Amino acid sequence: MDRTTIKARLKQQRIETPSWGYSNCGTRFGTFIEDGAARTLSEKFEDAGLVHRLTGVTPTIALHIPWDTCADWSAAKAEAATQGIAIGAINPNVFQDQCYKLGSICSPDATARANGVAAMLQCVEVMKATGSDILSLWFADGTNYPGQDDLRTRKRRLFEGLRQVYAALPANGRMLIEYKCFEPTFYSTDLPDWGMSHLMCTKLGPKAQVLVDTGHHLPGCNIEQIVAILLDEQRLGGFHFNGRKYADDDLTVGAINPYEMFLIYNELAGAEDDADEGVRTCARSVAYMFDQSPALKNRIEATIQSVMFVQECYAKALSVDRAALRAAQAAGDVTGAEEVLKDAYNTDVRPLLAEVRQEMGLDPNPLAAYRRSGHAKRIAEERLARHGKNKFAAAFS
Repeated sequence: MDRTTIKARLKQQRIETPSWGYSNCGTRFGTFIEDGAARTLSEKFEDAGLVHRLTGVTPTIALHIPWDTCADWSAAKAEAATQGIAIGAINPNVFQDQCYKLGSICSPDATARANGVAAMLQCVEVMKATGSDILSLWFADGTNYPGQDDLRTRKRRLFEGLRQVYAALPANGRMLIEYKCFEPTFYSTDLPDWGMSHLMCTKLGPKAQVLVDTGHHLPGCNIEQIVAILLDEQRLGGFHFNGRKYADDDLTVGAINPYEMFLIYNELAGAEDDADEGVRTCARSVAYMFDQSPALKNRIEATIQSVMFVQECYAKALSVDRAALRAAQAAGDVTGAEEVLKDAYNTDVRPLLAEVRQEMGLDPNPLAAYRRSGHAKRIAEERLARHGKNKFAAAFS
């Protein structure tokens, strides 16, 4: 691919940032407080808007309901627009309420199942009010002990709950179904892998697609192969990008295994120009989102850092010599094919990206620009004055 085309593709790249990534977030063991972390939806819009102004490729923010609450979603849509962004994927929370102890839509408790469906239908209404076209679903449903529940019955409950929500989607809406191999359920997980997610999507219809969270896999799992298969089946709907050492660590993207992310993007970039129109269309409509928990980093810095890394991965993937790769593969030249990928991966694309940003009217280094700005100190002072010290933090000060 020539340099001009690569630059054009990079300018068209879009990545969604999550509202929860701007707030005080932590691990299952606790949360470390940042004075400048966003505490309101308005502050999350403010932070997401700033990241977009610095990077030029993050025009939407994903919301999590009811973590993000609002009395007037039409007004929220307008407020987001004042920050230069739009509301993206809507993520229902069907795992924290006490009624979900035995699961949500897979639970043996009919009330819990009804609550789970109602929560998702509420999010469909939020989609309609905000203009969002994605309902992003993750379930903690499963069992911890053999015999706890009937596994086949849980599968049927899962489909029935999804079917009700699927039927309510807006005309332009998509349902992205995420999977996770374990945790918090350790004997069985109702959506344990991409195959189960794909099965539900094919049963539901064309508006249901698989969402791949890069942290939701066992160590050693070949995620790029999963991506390739889902692309070929035209069922890859989106990503939650993060970094992992073991499983669901939710580290910033690329923190542990940057080569893995490049190989994933190699499959995505290659599919964007596939001979099959269906595969091309699928690849070009994939929704890219972050789902990370930068508990030890400044939230905005961590988000910008992840954006820049994903831009680098895409630039490297676009730089792969596809003709040379296909020739080596056809000839059975294993070493030659690998070297084609390694050449692209080892290419320093930072000068190219700096050039692209400058052509977009941006600072060539968004992270450095943010750190120079003094913005982190300023919003910490403003938000402390506005809200006072976080109650959790005050208890330990």
